[in-house]
Amino acid sequence: MKLYQTYTSPFPTRVRLMLYAKGLSPEIIEPPGFHATAEGKGDYYEVNPIGRVPALVTDDGRALPESEVICEYLEDAHPDPPLLPPDPWGRAQVRLISRLCDFYLVQAMVPLFTASGQSRKRWDRPAIERALTAVETSLGYIEHYIGEGGYAVGGRLTWADGALAPQLMLAYEWAPALFAAESPLGKHPKLAAYWAALGRDPILARLLKETRDAVAQEQANARALARNRRD
Repeated sequence: MKLYQTYTSPFPTRVRLMLYAKGLSPEIIEPPGFHATAEGKGDYYEVNPIGRVPALVTDDGRALPESEVICEYLEDAHPDPPLLPPDPWGRAQVRLISRLCDFYLVQAMVPLFTASGQSRKRWDRPAIERALTAVETSLGYIEHYIGEGGYAVGGRLTWADGALAPQLMLAYEWAPALFAAESPLGKHPKLAAYWAALGRDPILARLLKETRDAVAQEQANARALARNRRD
């Protein structure tokens, strides 16, 4: 089994949560052409013609894109330990949190991702402020539905945590630091309590460390690339 992914993208994070929790150890491959680089994606399009990460290649060579679909596949193919609640309502809540992250929080952050790849002189400050407001609004949606048992849904790990945890790191740490903005941390009590509890789960703590380390490295790469372009 192979997982094509990058550690800075939040989408592969939920797949890695599934893999870690289920004791699976695929080969991790970081394809070229993502984030702060001048490389193209090249042969990666042969693995995933959509050109995004993640993509999972099974032992028999079949490739599967899209993080949520990969999670569904891994849950079906490797049901123990389960990463979905046993009841229909709990399963719906996992899928709801993931959907709120993907369709609201991620989309709100798109202008911030775009700005992060530009020089500060080119930043559209009104667009950035609108995006930060949209991020806080999206967090409010998740606040309404998130569980209060230390995890996103119920009292144990599900793949909703893999969807939410890296997005909160971006909202609470990355975006405020980069754009000199006020952090939304603490404005939503249930989310703040969830964030404070994340480090107590070893898998979530591992995922957050991987994301933080990758973001720091990516920022260093972006600075080096900018210097090379000036030279």
